[in-house]
Amino acid sequence: MSRPIPYTAGTRTSTVQTLRELVRTRKILAVLIRRDLKLRYADSMLGYVWTVLEPLMMGSIYWFVFTVIFHRTVGSEPYIIFLLSGLLPFMWFTNGINEGIQSLASQRRLIASTSLPRQIWVLRSTGAKGVEFLLSIPVLAVFAVFYRPQFDLQLVLFPVGILIQLMLLLGLALLFSPITMLVRDVEPLIRVATRALFYASPIIYSLNDVVVTSLPPVVVGLYKFNPLTGILECYRAGFFPGPVYWDAILAAAAISAVTLVIGWTVFGRMERQVLKEV
Repeated sequence: MSRPIPYTAGTRTSTVQTLRELVRTRKILAVLIRRDLKLRYADSMLGYVWTVLEPLMMGSIYWFVFTVIFHRTVGSEPYIIFLLSGLLPFMWFTNGINEGIQSLASQRRLIASTSLPRQIWVLRSTGAKGVEFLLSIPVLAVFAVFYRPQFDLQLVLFPVGILIQLMLLLGLALLFSPITMLVRDVEPLIRVATRALFYASPIIYSLNDVVVTSLPPVVVGLYKFNPLTGILECYRAGFFPGPVYWDAILAAAAISAVTLVIGWTVFGRMERQVLKEV
């Protein structure tokens, strides 16, 4: 029997070889994620509070504007939980994609001096932001205990939303991190796109608010094709009564899976070219 070809960083390897090496170096990945989190809050007096401070401030502002100043007709009650269940995942998405696309450029020296799989640096950035999101969930839980939304069995979709969003972020980070090394205009374009996605996704309003409008069916269909739409539907399904749009959730899962496959493939094919830029 022929022995498997050993993994060598910087050379064209199969997906199985790369995955096997990532599994072998999983403890190193855990150390890198812990290091990233410690450095992020090393000189900060508030530390963990910064993880939830921005979404809490934004949620408070939107809650005040739409409940005190204007008589809103969108979203669901309690509105503060509706906002937080959309803002916290969106902050993870925004910070995750911004950190993910810079994961190679920000670690040039380590990439050049180690033989670790290059994908581990993308996993480090995305994983650290994922941990920050998990640390923010207790804040949402506290508000849920205080305001008592109508819980139901569809709450099991919450971890499904986490899984789908993780696949989407990994796929986008793997896709754009090597491209960012070669084309500097990618980063500002993605920043503009994420800002536009805030208003094109059901964060301050619900998917049902879009469905019941007089928009053409084609526009509503395209809106459901936005993967963040289905992901946020997963997060909110267990908190608020009403229809669950399974077509949006299935579309989000399919798009995220395809994005992960495309990102993995593009990353592997561009790895040698990117190493020349390190």
